Amino acid sequence: MPRRVKAVPRAGEGKRGHDGYLGYLVRQAHVAVRAAMDKALAELGVTSPQFAVLTMIGAYPGLSGADLARLTFLTPQTINLIVGNLVKAGAVGKSADPAHGRILRLQTTADGEALLRRCKARVQEVEERLAGLAGREEEKVVRRWLAAVGAKLATDR
Repeated sequence: MPRRVKAVPRAGEGKRGHDGYLGYLVRQAHVAVRAAMDKALAELGVTSPQFAVLTMIGAYPGLSGADLARLTFLTPQTINLIVGNLVKAGAVGKSADPAHGRILRLQTTADGEALLRRCKARVQEVEERLAGLAGREEEKVVRRWLAAVGAKLATDR
């Protein structure tokens, strides 16, 4: 006798809700945030990974590609592709490391900084929607917990 097929729950219900595994719920949230960010950035012709790369280069000028891969959780190959496209677009510049000539240091250009400001304005709308799901104190708890998860699981590898 065939098994009865259960309906797939919507996000926030069943195993996709309070009863779900924490790892699954974090992944579900990540996918939802990524989709919202991609939608917000689409008019600017920027993807979420490109925004992450541009954000980190802007925040930490002089990063190498290897540094950037670690900071953005992207592969070195993906970083090379994204950085190459940002260089072609005039948003990022490269310079040789003075001590290690083979290492290229990355920095945003004036055009890159202007693009980053426009991206941040779009992403701010997504951030506000996220923050609106919790009160100020709850948000602080969530931020601390997410940072602790990243730190703890990164050191356990």
